[in-house]
Amino acid sequence: MQYPLKAVFKIIALAPQIKVTDAAGEEVCYVQQKMFKFKEAVTVFSDSSKQSTLCEIKADRVIDWSACYHFFDSSGETFGAVRRKGMRSIWKAHYELLDENDVHVATIQEENPWAKVSDSMLGEIPILGMLSGYLFHPKYLLSSTQGQPCFRVTKEPAFLEGVYRIDKLAESDPVDELRALMAFLMMALLERARG
Repeated sequence: MQYPLKAVFKIIALAPQIKVTDAAGEEVCYVQQKMFKFKEAVTVFSDSSKQSTLCEIKADRVIDWSACYHFFDSSGETFGAVRRKGMRSIWKAHYELLDENDVHVATIQEENPWAKVSDSMLGEIPILGMLSGYLFHPKYLLSSTQGQPCFRVTKEPAFLEGVYRIDKLAESDPVDELRALMAFLMMALLERARG
């Protein structure tokens, strides 16, 4: 994958959908959240044609308070998970990235919670809400357990769609990159409702 990646949300759609492209404009994956499920279920396809499944993301419980979202490859094997920290995420988004053995390998934290709060508040005002996407840009940082920044997600200015930029800050192997990408996609789906 050539960084930065760009993730675009379709705002006007029944089920949340995200298209991810790399710096060259090549499609990396296409995400579609399943509707009317008791537990969160997200299918990640290799492209928008939806011909081949890259992976599935499934919640471990119905209520997403401190839920864990496991990543399953096309053969059904788990290759990691992301866990939302309920109490810590009330003010500032906080997620733990886990490997295939459920060992904590990285942390995703919101860098400036005031940006999200301002974006949410302005977004509720008629007419002005359409401009909130141009003014406030929440950022999320993925750091290793040693504290080294690895990836950053930034909400970018956009009109009638949600656009996120994913920057790679340190070298990592392809499995870690895929695990981080799936964690960011699931986090974006969850945090989207919060701003």
